[in-house]
Amino acid sequence: MERDALLVTAARASVVAGLATLDVYRSEIEVEYKADRSPLTLADRRSHEIIVGRLNATGIPILSEEGRDIPHAQRSRWHRLWIVDPLDGTKEFVKRLGEFTINIALVEDRRPTLGAIFVPVKNVLYFGRVEDGSFRLENPDVIAALASSTEGADARALLERLRAHSSKLPVDLEAHVPFVIVGSRSHATPELHAYVDRKRRELGDVSFVSAGSSLKYCLVAEGQADVYPRLGPTMEWDTAAGQVIAEAAGARVARHDTGQPLLYNKEDLLNPWHVVTRKPA
Repeated sequence: MERDALLVTAARASVVAGLATLDVYRSEIEVEYKADRSPLTLADRRSHEIIVGRLNATGIPILSEEGRDIPHAQRSRWHRLWIVDPLDGTKEFVKRLGEFTINIALVEDRRPTLGAIFVPVKNVLYFGRVEDGSFRLENPDVIAALASSTEGADARALLERLRAHSSKLPVDLEAHVPFVIVGSRSHATPELHAYVDRKRRELGDVSFVSAGSSLKYCLVAEGQADVYPRLGPTMEWDTAAGQVIAEAAGARVARHDTGQPLLYNKEDLLNPWHVVTRKPA
């Protein structure tokens, strides 16, 4: 399957799965808890099933938060794989804050190269490839047409239509005057607070914005935020799609300790601390 078709498949799967989560979101939410005490809902499971069903058609193996127990000895042979978070921001979902996303990324030779992020409550789709940029689609008719399109549709024509109705990122690099830091709404750490305090001492005029899920990567990609310091734990499925959208829009995603890129499909799927930035971090 060529790359236009892979990107359209990822975008379509994220939208169809995301729309399915809204049925749960608008009803009484029943919450279970995983072994690590993180919440799990019917929406996570529905989204996972839809995405896996769609991505299986590509013949590329899948690593998903809801299917994480694949041995590294098996995964290490995968030079290309999908990394999926069927519902990123479950805490925001349960609290009905609207800031949850559906994340799908294609990883090739340990780096994410294309992907999609859908924001169901806002009906906004982010999609992109490192070779030709990131886009934000807000047209409800085009999103609906994408969701109803079939796998056999002309992928190139469909991708051209998506882009024609989208904004290419970044959209407003000079729109804000203060240095804008975006951080986690549900996972703030003492190190994040110390980072913000240091920037305020250095720059004076600093704004801090809280957001949930992979929306933080999208804010940097759009140019609405200058830096997202993730000074706390994340898993590979939390970051792969966000990294694609940010990097394809000209931002940089690097380890906090070494400045080196984040790598994927590691034996330990826990990410190091990292920083997403448009200006010196």
